Formats: sequence, structure tokens, C-alpha cells
Amino acid sequence: MNSGRKIHVVIVGAGIVGASIAYCLSRRENVNVTVLEKSELGLGASGHSFAWLNSFGKNPVRYHNLNCRSMDIWHRFAHALDRDIGFHCGGQLRWENTDEGAGALRRRVDLLQERGYACRLITAEEMRELEPGLLPGTVKSASLSQADGCVEPLKVIEACLERACESGAAVHMRTPVTGMSFGDGANSSRQVKALSTPHDEVGCNVVVLAGGIHTTQLAAMAGVPVPQQESPGVVVRTTPCQPVLSSVSVIHAPRIDVDRQDVHLRQASDGTLLIGQGSQESLNRDDSQEHADELLDRARHYLPSISDAAAIPVPVGYRPMPVDGLPVLGFVPSVPNLYIAFMHSGVTLAPLVGELATQEIVDGARVKILNPYRPERFGQAV
Repeated sequence: MNSGRKIHVVIVGAGIVGASIAYCLSRRENVNVTVLEKSELGLGASGHSFAWLNSFGKNPVRYHNLNCRSMDIWHRFAHALDRDIGFHCGGQLRWENTDEGAGALRRRVDLLQERGYACRLITAEEMRELEPGLLPGTVKSASLSQADGCVEPLKVIEACLERACESGAAVHMRTPVTGMSFGDGANSSRQVKALSTPHDEVGCNVVVLAGGIHTTQLAAMAGVPVPQQESPGVVVRTTPCQPVLSSVSVIHAPRIDVDRQDVHLRQASDGTLLIGQGSQESLNRDDSQEHADELLDRARHYLPSISDAAAIPVPVGYRPMPVDGLPVLGFVPSVPNLYIAFMHSGVTLAPLVGELATQEIVDGARVKILNPYRPERFGQAV
């Protein structure tokens, strides 16, 4: 697509996906990058994410493999950014305390090993060696996913945008997109010519919609359907603690009783703990202090060293969730300079999406592994 001609790419949204695309584009010659963010950094889904890098429960297998490929890229991506992004790849430890849960975990590990995922069953003794401060109680089965890790999304976003700006990109905060204007492009196709904001119009050759939950509304300005389901979630934070986990990045602990869900926990570089419940697809709108305190109590049940921590409730966050649960990635055939980048698991997928979107936007490639996720599966622009 880019044969020496300067192209101007406008990215709408400065979450972790938009920031990754901006960084990757900015490393190319003859690409002018502008990022428009409607609010402040970290106020969207990226700032509410548990930020676990994984492909533990992701299906179908091609989507599992897409996540695995991005997990492998995170090491190189972090090295290239050369900034503190809170990247830690210590693995994920989980265990079950019921026969039913143990059987389900063993079956999941079997499936993951068939797929070649770095995951294995471990003994209770191995658990204690990995995490001496953990009091797991009854252990019917346990697993270690060695390749899993975590990052701190706001640090990743800041690093990506900083590096992009060093290469000449422009980032405009508090600049919502209020409309689009269109004209004829090559072969009389309908193209986005400019984006309207409260301040002015921004001309463009290519538009990337990476606006998280707002992507559906943004795409509708071009008549493009990008349906999504509502996906609220709550991740509680705590006051800073001394280091809690000795080896692993993330733990998933089983239910204490039948009335309460399992909990997952990790620690940020500033000592704060992030605690959630259920799976990443669980729907939760309870952002009260009572709920935050109760989640922390469940974590204390297994990690008594955090007894002095205090829970800090975080407002409910709404996660981008396409209606079929799978990413929406690629140019829109009926508006061929409009590129959609909308997905759950944006933290895990960000570096891969940044690299592959750049190939498609700048080089004119059509990356085959993205074909199942094209926006035209929801119909054409109207």
C-alpha cells in the first residue's frame, strides 16, 4: 500500500490496542500517526484490566493459537519499548479443592498439552516450593502454566505513546470524534476523508478504530455494524503490600464455599494487589466497598501475609466484548480505508495486533491468520 508515499493514519482510542498500533506504525518510514483519545489515559477497559497474559481458557483452537503467538511476542515487545512496563512472566498457578473441579482442571491441562501449551499438573508439595507463603488448604489437583505473565497496561500505553511521539506521532487527549466526512477513493470506493472533533477536522488516509467499547458507536458513523455484548467487570485494588508471591505472576484460588466464586490475584510493581473473581468473562457490577472487602477476605484466606492490606473499590469497568467473543480486525470492504481493531483479551493480543495491523495498513498485506476475525462477518456498511 505504501510505496514511498507519506500516509496519514489516525487512530481513534489510546487504550493498549490503539497505543500498540500507534507505536508499531510510528516505527515505519513515511507514516504520519495521529492518536485521538476522548478522555484520559487508563480510564477505559485497559485501566480496569486484570492484565493476565494467557491463553488458558481460550477457544476455538485458532483463537487459542492467536493468543499464544502474541504471548511469545511480549518478550520482544517489552525489550523494544525499553521502558518499565511491569512485565513479569512467572507463570500462573491454580488449584482445585473439589473432585469436580479437579477433574475439570485435569481435562483442561490435557487439552492444553495437546495444543502444545506450556502447562502441567503439579503436586501440593511443588506448590509449597513455588509459593511458601500460600496456605492452599485442600488440594485435589493443581497446575502451573509456565508461559503466563502479566503487565501493567497504563505503563505499556505510556511507553508506546512516548516512543511513538519520539518518532513524530501526535497524541491528542480529551479529543472525542464527533463525526466523519467521506469522499471517493480509488475505484470510486467510499473513503473516510476526515474526522470531526470539537476542536477541528483531522484529515486522514487511513482511520483505525480502537476505541474499546465505543468502537460500535464510532463504526456506526460509517454505517459499519460492529455488534458487541455488555461485559461489566470489577477488579479490586489494595493498599501496597510487601511482596506476596515468590515465583508466579498470577494465582487462581478455588471457592472457599459454594456461595462465593473463585478468586484470582496478582501484585503490581508498586505493591498493590489486584483481585478479581470468577473467569475473565464473569459479569460483575458490584463495585461497593463491601464487595471489595469481601474479595480481599477471600484472598487473605489463602495468603495470610496480606492481613494488613486494605481494599480500595474501583468503579465497574466495561470490557470490549464482540457479540461472538472473538476479535474484530481488519479493513472494511465497503469503506476500504477504515480499519477496525476491537477485541476482548486486548492486553494479551496488543503486541501481535500492533505488528499485524501495521503490515496490513502500510504494506497492503492481508494476514491469513486474521481472516476469521474480519469485520465483514457482521455484514457490510449501510
